[in-house]
Amino acid sequence: MKVAIVGTGAMGSVYAGRFSKAGHEVWAIDVWQEHLDAIASSGLTVTGPSGRFVVEGIHVGNAPSDAAPCDVWVIATKAAAVDGVAAQIAPLLEPGSVVMALQNGLGAGERVARRIPEAHIVIGIAEGFGSSIPEPGHVHHEGMRLIRIGEMNGGMTDRVQELERLWLEAGFNVRAFADVSVMIWEKFLCNVTLSAPCAVFDVTVGELMADPQAWRIALGCTAEAYQLGLAKGVEFPFDDPLLYVSEFAATIPNASPSMRLDHLAQRHSEIDVINGQVLTLSQELGLDAPYNETLCAIVRRRESRFR
Repeated sequence: MKVAIVGTGAMGSVYAGRFSKAGHEVWAIDVWQEHLDAIASSGLTVTGPSGRFVVEGIHVGNAPSDAAPCDVWVIATKAAAVDGVAAQIAPLLEPGSVVMALQNGLGAGERVARRIPEAHIVIGIAEGFGSSIPEPGHVHHEGMRLIRIGEMNGGMTDRVQELERLWLEAGFNVRAFADVSVMIWEKFLCNVTLSAPCAVFDVTVGELMADPQAWRIALGCTAEAYQLGLAKGVEFPFDDPLLYVSEFAATIPNASPSMRLDHLAQRHSEIDVINGQVLTLSQELGLDAPYNETLCAIVRRRESRFR
């Protein structure tokens, strides 16, 4: 199968490495030329709990048009880049092409659907990876808990089950879900808990949990997001969101969420689609979200100084 990974940062590189190792024709599409040059010349090195391996033969390009046509398009960019990437992919689609949206926060599918017909879109939620790029051509991940996939409009289809098999054979822990909304909110709680707090306190997940005051603030963010979800009618499969996120966080103690990595690199983060979404949607419903509001203010103030 021909698979294009559009956005080969930390997570996208993990996808590219494992799909290529499984024997698929993989295209790594990105604007980070140094990373692409390293992959083309020396292969992609992948390290993590399952060991270390180097994959050669990954094709590279700077735009989706370099890879077209493809069976599966995986959009692994940051949320801010989705609109532009989806617009480039749209004219390249064939009748059976699948576009998988794998972004943090809420509204990933909706952002893709602005440019691409919903019939092509499948939602993916990756959790528990803790990925980073130590150097060009090398991606490291702290774990690989679960990838959840589902049709944008719900339902257990043959297509989703086939994609589940595809990802499983590439070495991922993956499950297909009929209700995409619940899986998005489950991941969203974890994002909200770890993203802004780790960035603001400049700590790994384990260091955040080890600091009683910082962890209490992080769980305050969780509680506000859970309150928001209930108000919007989300039927969570658990009654204790604090226990849920604590158990998740404990599996990746050495990880740094992408928001912290962005700040370490002096880059703007996805604050608007993670903790910022809790604040925006809570205000629309007349709910208070003081923990998320405070952390958003700190993050945005810090990012105002970035170039």
